[in-house]
Amino acid sequence: MGNNTNQAPQQWNSRFGYIMVAAGAAIGLGNIWKFPYLAYQGGGGIFLIVYIIVIALMAHPMVEMETAIGRHSASDTVTCFERINKKWGFIGWIANICTWMINMYYVVVGGWVLKYAVQYIISGDFGEDKQAYFNNFTSSTVEPIIWALVILVFVSIMLLFGITNIVEKLTKFIMPLLFVFLIVCGIWALFVTDNAMEGLKFYLLPDFSKFSFSVFAKAATQVLFSVGIGWGIYETLGANIPKENNLKSDAILVSICDTGAAILAGFVIIPSAFAGGVDVQSGPGLVFLVMTGIFGKLPGGRIIGCCFFLALIFAVISSLFTFFEISTRTFEDNCKMGRKKATVVTALIIGIGNIIVSLGFGVLSGVKLPWIDATGISHLGLYDWLDTFTGYILLPLGCWLVCVFVAKIWGFKNYEKELTNDGKYGKLSLYDKILTIVVVPAFMVIVILNVFGFIQ
Repeated sequence: MGNNTNQAPQQWNSRFGYIMVAAGAAIGLGNIWKFPYLAYQGGGGIFLIVYIIVIALMAHPMVEMETAIGRHSASDTVTCFERINKKWGFIGWIANICTWMINMYYVVVGGWVLKYAVQYIISGDFGEDKQAYFNNFTSSTVEPIIWALVILVFVSIMLLFGITNIVEKLTKFIMPLLFVFLIVCGIWALFVTDNAMEGLKFYLLPDFSKFSFSVFAKAATQVLFSVGIGWGIYETLGANIPKENNLKSDAILVSICDTGAAILAGFVIIPSAFAGGVDVQSGPGLVFLVMTGIFGKLPGGRIIGCCFFLALIFAVISSLFTFFEISTRTFEDNCKMGRKKATVVTALIIGIGNIIVSLGFGVLSGVKLPWIDATGISHLGLYDWLDTFTGYILLPLGCWLVCVFVAKIWGFKNYEKELTNDGKYGKLSLYDKILTIVVVPAFMVIVILNVFGFIQ
């Protein structure tokens, strides 16, 4: 693209292409790796209900607001705020910092997924002790870094050609395939395994006695991470959307795709774990430790394991395209770098972080960072600290700031004009304004108060 940063961003080749890239950004490890174990820890059915409510009341309006800001300014995450008000570019820098931190562990876990996918294709053999296999691999010094760098390099090379070119074409292929793989895995889990219906009942039938602020905060944080709101994704993607597109319907489609992927992942993992007699509270190691054990014991396990981990690696890569693009576009436009230099700088920052976080599961496992809350000072490992800081502080802060920006700085009249194409697609209702001014900020306050231990 050269060093000319004043050119208008290239627009999406089709609305379907944009929806698939946006859904690909939203559908990733958050849905398939993180959602199922949080759903289990949160009480199954009650967590699912809270999650869906939060999607409707928070995710959908946030996707609309962030996308409208991006399309209005047609630039990177920092500049899109500065073009409306020069003093508010800091929101974009917070989003970039948050994205860098998430990428520092997201790519590492993505490397684990790639390793397991390849292992399933080669042999499907993870030894008798799945725990030992997982621990030996993740704690080793070199191999996890190599797998992470493979993903880092692949995503960076694809982005050299621009997110609206090869990436859009690739994502239009892999996202439908992802849903096919998840549906196949879900059918297998429900109809081939024994005792799966008990898991399904736990997953779908709510126990309202298990509701708490903690469950709500986990669901809300999972929505932030899973849908990708509060950290610049939709400002970045919105910059390429044609003016004639209906942002309101696009936001609905993206939210539905993301929620559908998360619910499908729950259908696969929770019934499978019940069928295998495994405790789903294995947490972050669930996919790698528990699922390999289950697939190894049940009929057709290797085939379904291949499908599952291929679906997961597709989800990882489709997300990283946009995650990397946030910083690349910021360096390219706001910092006046060419596309190639911006891509390399982004890759270097993330790559250094990947090495440190990966070593944090091995030789640097003794390194702990302080975390202060109402109960005092605790110490977290590198991954846990990054996950907590980004998920429970930076993402809620980003959402809260966007709400303030839309309501007080940009103004509802200007926002409505962009969102509805000058009234072509309806108006901004009082309900929409209440969500922006009251509901979403209140949700974010609950999340932050919960992580600091002030409400449980």
